[in-house]
Amino acid sequence: MRTTILTLLLVVSTHLVQAQFSTYYYQKKSLFEKLPNDKNEIIFLGNSITDGCEWSEIFQNKKIKNRGISGDVTDGVLLRLAEVYESSPKKVFILIGINDLSRGKSQEYVFNNIQKIVQEIHQNSPKTKLFVQSLLPVNDCYGRFKKHTNKNEKVLWINKRLKESASKASYTFINIHDAFVNESGKMRKDYSNDGLHLLGDGYMAWVNIIKPYVK
Repeated sequence: MRTTILTLLLVVSTHLVQAQFSTYYYQKKSLFEKLPNDKNEIIFLGNSITDGCEWSEIFQNKKIKNRGISGDVTDGVLLRLAEVYESSPKKVFILIGINDLSRGKSQEYVFNNIQKIVQEIHQNSPKTKLFVQSLLPVNDCYGRFKKHTNKNEKVLWINKRLKESASKASYTFINIHDAFVNESGKMRKDYSNDGLHLLGDGYMAWVNIIKPYVK
């Protein structure tokens, strides 16, 4: 009887975990797990903002791997992190958290999970250089992604904590946020057409900031 109950609990728990993530998440996760590993990979890890860029093409570097998944959250990154560090990548660039906030997770929850991501990569691939990028600003002027685009104060709080913790947690903090804000502290309209995701000019601004760290 006890074995049966434990088995049922395990099944229920598994279904609950899977229900947190989209079919797209599992499609991409399963693909990433099948792709070949390369030496000296440079990995971009995050959600749709990372997913939407052609990183290897922009930098003209086939060692760069896009591990962004649209809609992903910090728990989703933690669930698929083994695929990231199994190649002992040269560098990992992390940008994650805005979707957590849109789902009601606290700013503390996001910050703590990013620290867990950093710690797990360090433990399993100690030679990997980690770069934690600030969350980007958002803008509610378009009336879209309303649960995302009212989170600028929480974004600032997370970014402040990420910067303060960089030395202790052994990662490089990259402030991309400030290049994207307008005079009101919101996402610049020339960099986004929905207040959350980036246009081409936005990606180019991002690339210009991180270029010295990628090369």
